[in-house]
Amino acid sequence: MYLPKIIETISLSLQKHHAKAIIVGGSVRDHFLQLPIKDYDIEVYGFDNLEQLEKILVEFGSVNLVGKSFGVLKFVHEKEEYDFSFPRLESKVGKGHRGFDVETDGSMAFEQAALRRDFTINAMGYDIEGKAFLDPFNAQEDIDAHLLRHIDDNSFVEDPLRVYRAVQFCARFGYELAPETKKLCLNMVKDNLLEELPKERIYKEFVKLLLKSPKPSLGFELMRELGILRYFPELEAIIDVPQDSKWHPEGDVWVHTMICIDAMVGLLGEDKKKNLKYMFAILCHDFGKATTTATDEDGCIRAIGHEVEGLEPTKSFMYRLTSEHDFIESILPLVEYHLKPSQFYAAKSKNRAIRKLATKVNIEELVIVAKAGFLGRTTQESLRGNYKAGEWLLEKAKALKVQNKPLDNLLQGRDLIDLGLEPSPEFKFILDEVYELQMEGDICTKEEALDYVKKYITKQDRK
Repeated sequence: MYLPKIIETISLSLQKHHAKAIIVGGSVRDHFLQLPIKDYDIEVYGFDNLEQLEKILVEFGSVNLVGKSFGVLKFVHEKEEYDFSFPRLESKVGKGHRGFDVETDGSMAFEQAALRRDFTINAMGYDIEGKAFLDPFNAQEDIDAHLLRHIDDNSFVEDPLRVYRAVQFCARFGYELAPETKKLCLNMVKDNLLEELPKERIYKEFVKLLLKSPKPSLGFELMRELGILRYFPELEAIIDVPQDSKWHPEGDVWVHTMICIDAMVGLLGEDKKKNLKYMFAILCHDFGKATTTATDEDGCIRAIGHEVEGLEPTKSFMYRLTSEHDFIESILPLVEYHLKPSQFYAAKSKNRAIRKLATKVNIEELVIVAKAGFLGRTTQESLRGNYKAGEWLLEKAKALKVQNKPLDNLLQGRDLIDLGLEPSPEFKFILDEVYELQMEGDICTKEEALDYVKKYITKQDRK
């Protein structure tokens, strides 16, 4: 297993003090899954107290004591952070994620310490000096079988967040829940244990599900199987909502949405916050169909106005997960206008309409969300993957220089003052009038804008 040199150096120093360093947790799991290792957690065995460990670590870098009460020391070396900890036991003493009593014990056996972990794949270790993997719960067999299996019934139910962790792990790794683990999760949901979880912790698991899974739909389908969707009625409401087979041969709104979120994965870039915005936007984009879907006299299924109708359930859903108001507000225009690229393309809309759309939504972002919606269908056109409407709109928007922001105002209040006008409520009227002419394409330069105002002033003076 590859290890940073500093960890090997510290391990050797620990050994000289009759202590042993073992790599634990996700880094060992990711080694076997052949995934990039981003974080290293090290458990140290053989010391009586954390001060002994701290004394060694400060020789090689800085130590942050913020987690000391939980038996954890944050060690920083050359801007990289590592968690060094003592083996510990956790026992439930109250509700919530803070309702645990933590007992550290440097003399504890690795297998005993690993019992507190959630799944077998997260309970492996790597003995650095012994160059040997430790696998007390046969995780490697579960990896070969692509199974996610919990370790201990009693410790598992003590933290209901583990049900959400099961969901995102299964989606990220393409694993099945072991039958006994699935049964335990079903009972935990049935017994309302998930209700004690703060939304901030749930949100973090949603983020991992959406941003780390090649097929997030696997996680949402598992949520549906486990009964978790009852905590998210906006999602549950789109199940079995019919769609016209001409436009949506793939099935109901839930099926369409699941295909959409998987399609969005292939459209994401490097910006994590933007990626998360896109994923939530496409997840929520058809929420309005739950209340607007109807069959007309010709037998056609329509959901007229579902884009606008979807705004309230989108807000409701998002506020169940996070209080980040600005982030939620940034999602809403992508939901409200997700049909515009296709509508504008069909109508061959004029430049003014495109400029006006840019005042309401970032067109570049909108096209990404709309493309995921397009790819979430199984029509022949969608299966070919060429989203002509989006390409057309983006090309037009770029030519008009409004692809990711509204048209710039050519004039400001100071320009009117420079022309000799006194500040007044009339300024807004003049500036709005000039901006409207910009939107129409009648004014394209600052000189043209100034000429228009000069003529306006002359006309007013004559009155």
